[in-house]
Amino acid sequence: MFSEIVLRLIAFVLYLGVMIAIGLQYVKRNASAGDFFLGGRNAGPWFTALSAEASDMSGWLLMGLPGVAYVTGMKSAFWTAVGLVIGTYLNWLLIARRLRRYSAQCGNAITIPEFLTNRFKDHSYVISRIAVVFILIFFTIYTASGFVACAQLINSVYGLPYRTGLILGAAVIVLYTLLGGYLAVCATDFIQGTLMFIALITTLIIMMVSLGGLSNAVAQVNAFGAQFLNPFVSDETDFGIMNIVSSLGWGLGYFGMPHILVRFMAISDDKQVPLSRRIAMVWVTLSLVCAVIIGVFAKVYLHPALAQGAQETVIIETLKRMYPAFIGGVFLCAILAAAMSTADSQLLVAASALSEDFIGTILKKRPSDRQLLNISRLTVLGIAVIAFVVALDEHRSIFGLVSYAWAGFGATFGPLILLSLFWRGGTAKGAIAGIIAGGVVVIVWHQLSGGIFDIYEIIPGFAACLVCAVIVSALDRHKDAAMLAEFDAYREMI
Repeated sequence: MFSEIVLRLIAFVLYLGVMIAIGLQYVKRNASAGDFFLGGRNAGPWFTALSAEASDMSGWLLMGLPGVAYVTGMKSAFWTAVGLVIGTYLNWLLIARRLRRYSAQCGNAITIPEFLTNRFKDHSYVISRIAVVFILIFFTIYTASGFVACAQLINSVYGLPYRTGLILGAAVIVLYTLLGGYLAVCATDFIQGTLMFIALITTLIIMMVSLGGLSNAVAQVNAFGAQFLNPFVSDETDFGIMNIVSSLGWGLGYFGMPHILVRFMAISDDKQVPLSRRIAMVWVTLSLVCAVIIGVFAKVYLHPALAQGAQETVIIETLKRMYPAFIGGVFLCAILAAAMSTADSQLLVAASALSEDFIGTILKKRPSDRQLLNISRLTVLGIAVIAFVVALDEHRSIFGLVSYAWAGFGATFGPLILLSLFWRGGTAKGAIAGIIAGGVVVIVWHQLSGGIFDIYEIIPGFAACLVCAVIVSALDRHKDAAMLAEFDAYREMI
């Protein structure tokens, strides 16, 4: 037992050492805020695709989603995965190329709040300041989910106290994010995304072989309930249309995820988007399918059953049981990778929002790039501390934290990104109304869960943002002439 722990520890130390080394490798390349946050818009198609999807999926792909499948079967996990696949495809198809071009045209914007401010010609910078507030709220929650995943992993594998694991995981994430900025995050995400993909595919194949093939596995799982593999029905009740709509609603979140959208803004050439989209779709589809199926069939593979409340350790326990110690340790790093790849991206985007879009707009004289870079690094540290405090409660659900933050971003920014790229008539007043409406509805709806409020909060929040933005913009008769001219020029390029 002791030797197994040592071998897994060696794998972890090697992995963490590589992540920090990457941060050191890129630290000298950050001469400006643009370099730190977008890598000088120099990312290639493979880096862009795998970085976007690895930062998208986070620890919930390897912990939260399989945990839901393990407990409830196919009904919720299946429809959530379908919604995410559809949302991923539409985001790459509708947003990626357009946002890359328009963000460069709108004052070479390097953050989502800056893009929206420049797009709608908000000379008061109210859009930026309100956007920053919601970004900090929801990214704190989202980053905390990554810290929780790291802590649970280290606790489960090594038996270290939850808080010790939390400190170790958070420290490494913050360190390489502080050092290397966007290119370091992309490089680590590329490695982490590859590791996550290999771990999921390999684990599913071995699990199926161990259970005697697909048909035998299905027969054994059905012993837990005739409807366990039915995405429409549970053993007790129908999985109704509103449940399905709520699960599919996850797909709406993609249009408003700042840490994914900045990947589109940073790609070196928008002509590379189709290749990135194909890479991303293969990765996300296979990863989600594997995560859900592993969670479902772990019901048989992991016997006796996991203790109540431990369902989010499904893949951890599977990997520990399936592989020799060192190889298992390498694949367990995939779970750490999933958590880190999202947390680092979120810290970077949140820091860019505060430094570029808040501090940069309230000071009479804009700080130099070097000053903004230093402010950004301090902001990464500050946000990480707050997320760390949120994550101190070891009973928090990774899936629950991600679900809340996902809804917040999707509803607050998603409709505005779509309107900014496709609708000429949007205005700054409409954008402000939309941001406030979407963010507030998500927060209030989340607190009122139960009854009619059981529908996933992203759906009413998204609708509120869209309706308010359209109505207020339509009523605003004083549309900026420069804004309209710039939009017309952008449409000429598409």
